[in-house]
Amino acid sequence: MRAQAKQVRHEEEEESAFVSMTDMTVGFLFIMMILLAFFASQMRDPDAVSKAEHDAVAAQRDTFERQRDEWQALALARADRIIGLEALLERLRRERAELLAERDRLILSMDTAGKRIETLETRLAELLAELEQKDARISELTRQLAELQQVDPLEAYLAQVSQVRRQVLTRLRDAIRTDFPDLQVELSEESDALRFQGEGLFASGSPNLSRDKREIVSRLARRLDEVLPCFTLGSGSHFDDGCNPGFVMIEAVQIEGHTDDVGSDRLNRNLSANRANSTFFAMTEAADGIMQHLNLKLQPVLSVAAYGPDRPVTTNETPEGRATNRRIDLRFIMVTPQDTDGIDVIRAALESMDSQP
Repeated sequence: MRAQAKQVRHEEEEESAFVSMTDMTVGFLFIMMILLAFFASQMRDPDAVSKAEHDAVAAQRDTFERQRDEWQALALARADRIIGLEALLERLRRERAELLAERDRLILSMDTAGKRIETLETRLAELLAELEQKDARISELTRQLAELQQVDPLEAYLAQVSQVRRQVLTRLRDAIRTDFPDLQVELSEESDALRFQGEGLFASGSPNLSRDKREIVSRLARRLDEVLPCFTLGSGSHFDDGCNPGFVMIEAVQIEGHTDDVGSDRLNRNLSANRANSTFFAMTEAADGIMQHLNLKLQPVLSVAAYGPDRPVTTNETPEGRATNRRIDLRFIMVTPQDTDGIDVIRAALESMDSQP
């Protein structure tokens, strides 16, 4: 027990001695730290700064470094933007050059088009002037046409008379040509007569129809007898609206004898009269009723005329011309009233034939 207490006391003494030594060591170190701090404060670099200043500067440095990084990133972005803008600028320059070239081309085209427009405007003005003249002419013609359309009934009737006479003569000519293809028969220049060359019906110098030519005259008489009823009065005539809608009437059908100028005047006049008479008698013998066709005065329409050499249709200086002038003409003379009352008289006369049995 005593030994144990002694042991404990011994340990306490050792522990107390260790604590004292520790305290002495700590105190010595503290003193040394104070001395070092003093010497350090005395030996400090004149350029050194305090920690607060250092921290402030470090904070500014960090701020500057952050700003530098931001500026570098911004600079890189701006560099990329500049590269893009430079590429865009180059493209825009090319497009500008193309647009300038297009502008120059358009300016040239505008100049050409302007000149063309000036030319066209000049031509347009000329055409408008011509159009005004044409319009004025059309107006004048329209006025004249309106006047002409107000046709005088008498003029209209006389025009129809000429047309019907030509139609009748054409019908007779075509029929004779069909019957006698070799016979020379034509319409006169005035379309008022059928013209037969004298050589075609008569021997040279003879007033008598040759035997073979009498058949031509006989056939002509029968053809004429078929045409006359619708345009004449008398017992052998018959009118209807279908064959004569214009109410045209024949005054006379003259058998005209003509000669050339060879020989004496007396000889030629007698020869032309004899030839006309020979033709007349041959026709009346061939068509018994032909003399029953009467005009408005109730006279036979078939008649005879002789002119000798007075009415040549061509020169007598050549054999061919003389042969043409030796001829028989079958001339149609139409009734031509002097006023509209005359037209009414003709209409009434023809309609009276329509009412006959």
